[in-house]
Amino acid sequence: MLSPEENELVTRTGAGTPMGEVMRRYWMPAALAWELPEPDCPPIRVKLLGEKLVAFRDTEGRVGLIDEFCAHRRASLFLGRNEEGGLRCVYHGWKYDTKGSCLDMPNEPQETNFKHAVRLKAYPTAEMGGLIWAYMGPPEKVPPLPKFEWTQVPENYRHLSKMWQECNWLQALEGAIDNAHAGFLHRALTDKTTRAGLRGYWENSQTPRLDVHLTDYGFMYTATRALPGRQNYVRAYQYVMPFHQFFPSQIAHSGSAAKLKKPTVRGHMFVPMDDENCMVYNWTYTFAEQPLTEADSEQLARHIGSAPEELAADFRKLRNRDNDWLIDRQVQKTETYTGIEGITTQDHAIQESMGPIVDRSRERLGSTDKAIVAARRLLLQAAQTVREGGDPPGIDTSYYSIRAVERVLPDGADCLEALKAEVNPAGR
Repeated sequence: MLSPEENELVTRTGAGTPMGEVMRRYWMPAALAWELPEPDCPPIRVKLLGEKLVAFRDTEGRVGLIDEFCAHRRASLFLGRNEEGGLRCVYHGWKYDTKGSCLDMPNEPQETNFKHAVRLKAYPTAEMGGLIWAYMGPPEKVPPLPKFEWTQVPENYRHLSKMWQECNWLQALEGAIDNAHAGFLHRALTDKTTRAGLRGYWENSQTPRLDVHLTDYGFMYTATRALPGRQNYVRAYQYVMPFHQFFPSQIAHSGSAAKLKKPTVRGHMFVPMDDENCMVYNWTYTFAEQPLTEADSEQLARHIGSAPEELAADFRKLRNRDNDWLIDRQVQKTETYTGIEGITTQDHAIQESMGPIVDRSRERLGSTDKAIVAARRLLLQAAQTVREGGDPPGIDTSYYSIRAVERVLPDGADCLEALKAEVNPAGR
């Protein structure tokens, strides 16, 4: 467990907080690229680390991420006109470019130079892997772009979505790196159900052995489950600072994802909107010779719970805490362990049920919580490092080629040695 003071430190990410300063040292997803589909399209609201921002694509196709509120009278630029190389406030016509510079003040005398003294907060952006990324840290410390393998594959080899999760970013991340919950929370009770759920290895061994292996970027952790015949089912996961999680998906699950046979790696990014909400970006990619088909993507969306008909326009789930995530008690009795539809929605429901920020001083952790403990230690250490003027882990390029994999290995096999070539094919 953490002390109340440590819990405050790792969960608060606003400007000037220790963890907020850590977060600002990384490139962070700000939006899906398709949310700004063309030059001069409507702007969108973005909330990152407690800051209200607006993103827009100008006439030349450049993406700006600037303070949502006009410098004049603080009207929202979300209502603005995106035209002729800038975003114009509809209140008095002040206009801003992608760098936050004021281009025009039509309500001021033409001879004034006042516009040259006005500048909105603006953050650098980059487009890569179907996402718009933002950097909110010191200009002199911009890290390399986050060129994960999934960002470098062709678009039709990748599936992306995002969902608003109504709790603190850290309890969302901790749910993702908690391997032991999967055999309970995500379990299908029967092979006859068409709903997403896990069977087989997951329900046969509900006490995995976890091993955490620290790396330059965070850690890799393995979960080992005993199988009959002196064999083990081993899954190797990746945690990349500060909010990236990778997991393998090469053995078909039961339910709606059963037909997805291609080898894939999947993962999430738990990006703080503010201290009580995060945007979860879900990604899947295949390194097989065949791209993901439209049917594959539809199956993934249903499995995750991110199909368009399941999300509001602001990416909030239609199954949410206001309606108890539409839990179906009959389905809970006969088809799935939770009665909640969608693997990711099940995760969100249990994590949101803890409240906006869980009190970790009241926890009782066990042997299967090793990855959670390791992540907390890395975050606390990173906060101290940044406070002292140093660089946090995971801002170099050591994570570029890593993967998450799963294999059946003979009992007594050295997991690290057996999986080494697959978890980092480039050998970095």
